[in-house]
Amino acid sequence: MERQWTKERVWDWYDKEPWIRGCNYLGSDCANRIDQWQKDGFEKRLATADRELKLAADTGFNAVRLIMEYIVWREDRDGFMKRLDRYLDTAYRHGLRAVITLGNDCMTPKDSPWCVLNQRLGPQKYDLGYHGGRKRSQHSSLNTEPGYSWLDDPEEAKKVYRWVGEIMQAYRSDERVLIWDLYNEPGNARRNELTMPHLKRFYEIGREVNPIQPITSAAWRINGDPAQKLAEVEQFVLENSDLVSYHNYNSYLENVKILHKLKAFGRPVINTEWLARIRKNTIQELFPLFFLEKVGCFNWGLVAGLSQTYEPWESMWEAYDRGGARDLDFTVWFHDLYRPSLRPYDPQEIELIGQLCRLADERV
Repeated sequence: MERQWTKERVWDWYDKEPWIRGCNYLGSDCANRIDQWQKDGFEKRLATADRELKLAADTGFNAVRLIMEYIVWREDRDGFMKRLDRYLDTAYRHGLRAVITLGNDCMTPKDSPWCVLNQRLGPQKYDLGYHGGRKRSQHSSLNTEPGYSWLDDPEEAKKVYRWVGEIMQAYRSDERVLIWDLYNEPGNARRNELTMPHLKRFYEIGREVNPIQPITSAAWRINGDPAQKLAEVEQFVLENSDLVSYHNYNSYLENVKILHKLKAFGRPVINTEWLARIRKNTIQELFPLFFLEKVGCFNWGLVAGLSQTYEPWESMWEAYDRGGARDLDFTVWFHDLYRPSLRPYDPQEIELIGQLCRLADERV
């Protein structure tokens, strides 16, 4: 089995790449990722993606983060693989390479209507006025039990492992794929110890496939406190990834402190989720920081749509209802850069992104 890339190898790879910048992408006409990847309505949604990914490229981006959906492969394996290939082609035609994300711990408990056990292909429902289109989402503070994952069923877990291996094997040397983000937010939804053995297996599969692209997963709870003790799942990804990645939706100063901590690992750093205007995590402050540090970055969202990620996390409203969250600015969008008309939410944000992307390309 291949081992973690050496620091010399990953820096050689990173230094040859332009400054990596992009967004987490879900088409504006997709209620969720089943909509993004299933057969029903795919041609229409791919046409939407074609328009919107061109917009991403025109903005100055050169990459997109795409989160996979296991149930679509489970129910329609061959169709899923063909659609994924067409999606990658569409993005690449616009100069966008893909960060492919496989596992995911952003799950709801068994008693939730959004539990994976209730997932079905076909028309997808959504709630109006709620982040992610879900009234009781994984972001709700009312969830008290661990989120349920397909990995919690031993027989299903074997299929999930096959899914990971098949996708990685298919694209292990494909130029359209930039990075493998093996597991989104491991340990989220109170899944820490439940996830650990599966996270290790994902990394074993990744090393067995031995792709030409680097492997990572994000430390999503890391903060600027130098004495912070990370959960085992996050310590594992920081110590076993080829390049270091993290998520953060907090302030400029907090991100400066986090970058100081992460650079101690001696590897390139990318932020695969950010942008929370409500929490003062803004384009105006964070994008220039990532540009100056040559930290890869992927803000959440592109065009406002059915998933409604311009709305706050439900936990924010719940905190407000309890008398807290008074420091949050509910008057601004949470995520997303463009309105449904494809006009900018804030034209000055788009101008700033464009200016810095042009400067980055000049310094290559």
